[in-house]
Amino acid sequence: MQNDHELIRKYQKGIPTAFDEIVRRHLSNTIGFFFNITRDQMASEDLAQDVFFKLYKHLKNFRFESAFTTYLYRININTANSWLTRNKWKNYLHLDQTPDRGERDSSLENEWTKKELWDAVAKLPNKQRIVVMMRIAQELPYKEISEITGMSVGSAKVNYHHAVNTLRDWLSYD
Repeated sequence: MQNDHELIRKYQKGIPTAFDEIVRRHLSNTIGFFFNITRDQMASEDLAQDVFFKLYKHLKNFRFESAFTTYLYRININTANSWLTRNKWKNYLHLDQTPDRGERDSSLENEWTKKELWDAVAKLPNKQRIVVMMRIAQELPYKEISEITGMSVGSAKVNYHHAVNTLRDWLSYD
């Protein structure tokens, strides 16, 4: 079985079936990422389609400086940011319902509604918003977040901590 980089090289050489295999490998995770944000299967599939369309157009420029999944996460995050801004965070999500791999922050309140929370998340500074989205929607540990974003693990933790404190203040659930 070929790894992602081998498939990308084939695609860059003009073999379209290599892109089909990339889509087969990563489609369900991409849809799952968006479903965790939208809670709407149709919207999730549409957003995943947008991601793979962007990928189809820009994968020829992939420079092999990082793992393909890192590149894909960045596209997912940018697409999610655009969708969330465009849709004014209509959907609901409870932070406390998201399983965590490792350090658990269980101090967030159960009564936060998805709309209130995502409205507030949309107002966070970019780095904080990205870390919160990756922790919540993708359930990524800080180590992976640091690899994807290029920030240190400590910086990812600090951004998440500041974001949670800011969200608590804004939502007045202390």
